[in-house]
Amino acid sequence: MTDAVPVTEAVILEEQGEAAVRSAPALKYALSKIGGAAISLVMVIILGFFAFKILPGDPVAAMAKQHPMSSEQMAQLRAQLGLDKPLWQQFGDYLINVITLNFGQSYVYKQSVASLINEYFWNTILLTGTSAVIAISLGLWLGQKAGWRPGSKFDRTTTGTSLVLWSVPTFWLALLLLMVFGGTLHWFPTGGMTSPNPPPDAIGQILDVASHMVLPVTTMVAVVYAQYVMVMRASVAEEKSADYLITARAKGLKDDDLRKRHAVPNALLPTVTLVFMHIGGLIAGAVTVETVFSWPGLGKLTYEAIQGPDLPLLQGTFVVFSTIIIVTNLAADFVYRRLDPRVRRG
Repeated sequence: MTDAVPVTEAVILEEQGEAAVRSAPALKYALSKIGGAAISLVMVIILGFFAFKILPGDPVAAMAKQHPMSSEQMAQLRAQLGLDKPLWQQFGDYLINVITLNFGQSYVYKQSVASLINEYFWNTILLTGTSAVIAISLGLWLGQKAGWRPGSKFDRTTTGTSLVLWSVPTFWLALLLLMVFGGTLHWFPTGGMTSPNPPPDAIGQILDVASHMVLPVTTMVAVVYAQYVMVMRASVAEEKSADYLITARAKGLKDDDLRKRHAVPNALLPTVTLVFMHIGGLIAGAVTVETVFSWPGLGKLTYEAIQGPDLPLLQGTFVVFSTIIIVTNLAADFVYRRLDPRVRRG
């Protein structure tokens, strides 16, 4: 009994030492990725100021076209907006606005940029989130089917169709769907998020919003799902020739069981990473679709800010879009490390 205590303590100390050794690379990896994301965010914030300062166009002159002003009134408005300050002072005001998540006052909407972003943000999340779920589900399902039977008629049809849609410009496809299914056939609404006179009941309102989502969601899915098809197809085709599948097939396992239980889970690794990396880009890429279909989201808000130019609103949406991309890419790094033991050992 007297020797049991030192032995137990030694085992505990040894296990704690092994855990510390394992956690050290993980902590180093996490700090390096978070540090890289922080540096990227700082660069985005700096770029968000100077990039839009070199854009052609004078906000005050644009406002004067809509509401005629004298030279004195234009000078007064320029002073009111802070555009008469030295560049370094404008940059300081901009940094304060970003740090406080205020982003300043919109020139066009006459309200804070933060309130505008908060108002339009969830509409964009609804549109892009629905599109992402459909595109990912459709792409992974078609990709694993095509990859399991490479060269088959299903494979040729699936990959050919997805690549054609992937190569079509988003703006052109959106206009085509708008003209055919909205303008000619009148199957779906041509713009907006709700009807002028929406139904009074909750279910009717949900169906009304859903009908307005059909065309923009179809556009976003059509130009995105191909990348998931191709990556999943290549991964499954590679896994199909793996030794463990050959052994499992020799033991008499059914073909469908091999695909669903073994090949697909192992082939999901690169696709899961791709999903996280492209979610942020999908949200930022909603500008074209939201503009064509007049969807009240951050994309349409950005387009209207460019028309101004509404500099505070442009800077705010740019920082928000860029932050979403940085955060989703950071999440992709952590998910990939969690799923792939080779990265953890590295």
